[in-house]
Formats: sequence, structure tokens, C-alpha cells
Amino acid sequence: MSEVTSSKLTQPEESLPDVKDLSPALGTNTIGRERKLSWFDDTLLLGIMAVLAGCGLIYEYLLSHYAGRILGALEAAIYTMIGLMIVSMGVGAFAARKIRCAFTGFAVLELSVALCGSLAILITAAIIGFGQQLPLIIASTLGLPPDQLPEGGFIGLLQHLSEYLPYFWGVLLGLMIGMEIPLIARVRQSLCDEHLMHNAGTIYGADYIGAGIGAAIWVSFMLAIDIQLAAALTASFNLLAGFIFIWRFWDRIRFVKTLLVGHFIASGILLMLAWHGPGWEQNFNNLLYKDEVIYAKSTRFQQLTFTERLRGSGLEPVYSLYINGRLQFSSQDEHIYHAFLVHPTLEASARHNKVLIIGGGDGLGLKQVLKWQPEQVTLMDLDRDLLELFTSHDADMPTRLSQTLLKLNGDALNDPRVEVVVDDAFNGVDKLLKRGDRYDAIIVDLPDPSHPDLNKLYSDLFYKKLKELLSSDGALTVQSTSPYHAPKAFISVGKTLALAGFNVSQYHHNVPSFGEWGWSIATASGKSAKNRLSDIEHLSIEDDWLTPGLIKGSFEFPGNFYQDMDKIEPNRIGSMQLYQYHQKAWTENQGVTLF
Repeated sequence: MSEVTSSKLTQPEESLPDVKDLSPALGTNTIGRERKLSWFDDTLLLGIMAVLAGCGLIYEYLLSHYAGRILGALEAAIYTMIGLMIVSMGVGAFAARKIRCAFTGFAVLELSVALCGSLAILITAAIIGFGQQLPLIIASTLGLPPDQLPEGGFIGLLQHLSEYLPYFWGVLLGLMIGMEIPLIARVRQSLCDEHLMHNAGTIYGADYIGAGIGAAIWVSFMLAIDIQLAAALTASFNLLAGFIFIWRFWDRIRFVKTLLVGHFIASGILLMLAWHGPGWEQNFNNLLYKDEVIYAKSTRFQQLTFTERLRGSGLEPVYSLYINGRLQFSSQDEHIYHAFLVHPTLEASARHNKVLIIGGGDGLGLKQVLKWQPEQVTLMDLDRDLLELFTSHDADMPTRLSQTLLKLNGDALNDPRVEVVVDDAFNGVDKLLKRGDRYDAIIVDLPDPSHPDLNKLYSDLFYKKLKELLSSDGALTVQSTSPYHAPKAFISVGKTLALAGFNVSQYHHNVPSFGEWGWSIATASGKSAKNRLSDIEHLSIEDDWLTPGLIKGSFEFPGNFYQDMDKIEPNRIGSMQLYQYHQKAWTENQGVTLF
């Protein structure tokens, strides 16, 4: 049962027509004539209901997806949106009683749903973008210095409230979607003199089937296209349903010519939104970034945004990648992060012949691994589109950016020693185990556990799988978020590795773009990685930043850092413990907007 339609079970059937409602609306005298619902009309109405159910579900997914990107908590956004829309649909079902003419009401309803559904995300992006730029506009107008931007009071309230606009649209669309079944039920009944058996049951059947088709369309097609284009395409089906309804029941609809003109105007708006809307939405979203956005791409799994900051004086521009609004790397200091991710791991490993990298589809960590001259490296990442951007020149990407990306990773993804596996890591490692693979070192470079799907990749079960893949004298390192901003999450990663049977040490270093960042390094047997690294006098490879002294110093933490360690839980599979630690910490430190 779909989220969108399940609430409609509580809607009143209203299968009996109101004689006072029908006669004026139809403009015909029905007395003395027997009417039966024709096969054509019934099929048409049930088909319309199925299409609208699919549209309703897609609107729910669209708004949830967008709210998750804006609020930075996708799971909470999805559940909140579902709850709000279900309640709103229930209210809408009761409100449908107040509509006197079901025919006119349905035609107006589909026009309204099409307009609201197609414009909701674009309007939200515009308001949020304007709210973020307003302090800069005021400061520029008044000549205020950069450290005195007006960000509190009304401006701060506007910025905060604008982030919840997706929920407003969810409520509004839910109210209108909730009216559809009662109105269709009344239309079906009004076309027949006899009481229709199973009126509501037949409509719900079409509704459920349509919602299932809508879910399939979302997963198989719309996840991979721009969200504003998806909204415009969905709205076009609402509008098409309105056109067909007006054509078939022309004589029964009040103000029919006005409504027809409205549908044609809305068609023009939808065409414009389908053509220009994605660019407009992206321009509004670009206002949320400090540097100029020069390329953005929506993949099946995430939103990729590349920014450029020109520095002049012969200095190279700074390029940054954001995934779903979170900074992934900056070209000016990514080498610091990846040096600390890779080199302590391989220095602590007895051999470097076979290395596994999980995540790291940008190839930047891989570039550091190849310095150790391994025989073979397996890199596993979920997003094929991301991998392609860092593998070859993309025709849609500015040439200077494409060349910079290949320069940054040293064209490592095209190295003949590298095997690239496109798969979900949680299941993908099972395939490596079935192949009988063993690795001298494993590097886990995944995004922070900011989503339930990522949380399982930081679980004890996942780490137990990795332990089976790791050679007994090898080492494994996991990027472990910031020990400064999210200390509980950082410590929880270490405790989870220990629960999986590893000997664990943790270390940290400052990466200017991120601030203080941390990693967890583990061994399956023998000495801990920290003890192995304590004896090194020289690095086995050359690196412009990393030194043995920096490595040894990175294992030092403030005296009270681990004082509450006993109160922090490891992340057992299914517990969502790390996800909760992470969300709470970053919300408290940075607020809910993660762009």
C-alpha cells in the first residue's frame, strides 16, 4: 500500500449523488431517463484516477527528496513529508464535501495541482536563495564590512522559515490530492441512475495500481533527471487529465471555456518550466554557495556541484566539489586529507600488493595509493556518473574543470592496475568474498553517515565483512568525520571497529576546508597500527605534506577527549546509533542547512 493512497481509506465514499447538486450543474433534465455508466466513461475515469495516484506519489517523493537536500536530514524529511501529506489528504477528503459541482470542482482541482506541483520547488529554491543573499545585498547597499553582515532578527527568521517551505507545499498538495477520490466517486455515481456497487473499492483499486506505477517511474526514471524537470513532467499528466475530463464532460462543467483557457495557459507555463526550469532552479541553488558554481549534475544517487574561485596573481583557481550540499573536497587542500587517509594505512601494512578502496570515486585517494606501486587496486563506488566525470572529459562540463579534475587525480582511474567496481559497498564486498579476494590494505573513504543507507556502511556487520577481506598483517582505515564537531560519532566509529574484532587507534589532523578531521585505523592481528607507525623514521614514499612527525602527533588527543567513552555506543547493524550521533552533532554545530 502506497503512502499517498493509504490515507484515502478513511475518506467518505459519497457514492450517492446529491440531486440538488447535479441538476443545475449538468444543465439537463434527467427525470424520466434511465442512465447507465458506459464502459468508455468508466474506463476513462478509472484511468484518470490511476494516473493521478501515480502523480500524487511522485509529488510526495519529489518534495521529500528536495526537503532532504535542503534540511540535510533525508530520512526525517521523508517521514515528516509522508505524515503531513497523509493528514492533509484526509482533511482534503472531508473538504471535498463542500464542492457543490463535482465536475467543475475536479477540473479546477487538476489545474491547481498542476500549477502548484510544477512551481513548488522552483519557488522554494528562489525564496531560499534570496534569503541567503539578502545579508550580502544589504551589506553592499549600506557599505558594511564582511564581518558585519546582518544575519539575525527578521533576516535570520526568514532564512530559517524558508527551509521548511517544502512542507508547506506538501500540505497544500496533500489537501488537493485528498479531494480527488471523493470527486471521482461522485462523478461516477452521477453518470448512472442506479447505486454503483463497489464504487469506492473500484476507485481505490485504480488508485493503488496507479500509485505503484508512479513509484516504479520514480525509481527507474525520475531519480536520474533534474528534480524541476521531474516536477514539470508530473504536472503535465495532471493537466492532461484535466484536458481529457473537460473534453468528455464539456456540458456538465461550469465556466468550462474559462477553465479550458486556464489549462492552455498552464500548458505554456509547463513547457517553459520543462525547458528553462532546471536552469532557473540551479541558478537559485547556486546562490547558496560562496564561490561561483560552474557545473552541476544530478545523478541517480546524488546532486553534484562544482564551484570555482578565482584568485588572480598567477595563482590557480580553487575548485570544490559538493555532494548534496556537503563539501567533498577543495583542490587547495585535498592532498592533506588524502595523504592522512592513505599513507598511514599503507605504512602500517606489511605488504602493498593488493589494495581495496571503498568509496573515493573521485580518484584522489587512489592517486595516493598508486604512489606505493601496488600490483592491483580495486575501487568500489556506487555512482557510475561520478566515476565518469573523473575518468574522462565530459562534453557538458567546462573544459578547464574537466582538465583540472583529471590533473588532480593524476588520471588514476584509467590506470591499468585499477579495477573499478560499480556497486553498493554493503553487498559489493560479499561478491569480493565469494571471489576469494584478500587485500593487504583497505581504505574506506565514504561520505559521513548522514543518511540511513550510509549508516549501515559504518556498522559492525560491514566491518566484520571487511575483516574477512583483510590480510592478517594488513591495515584498514575509515574516514570517521570530525572529532571536533561530532566527537560522539567519531568515537562510535572506533568502538564499532573494535566490536567487529579489530585493534583500533584513532588519529586527526586539520584540513583547512573541513576543519579538524579524523580517521580510525585498525589491524586484524598483531601490533596496533599506532605501534607499527611509532617506529618509522622515514616515509616509504615521498609526500610534500606528510612527515613521520605529523603522523605520530596525529594520534594525540586532548586529555579529556575520551572521558565519556563508556557512555558512547558502537553502531550495531540496524541500531541507527551512529546516524543519530552524527545528525545531532552537526545540527547543533551548523544548523539544519548543510549547503
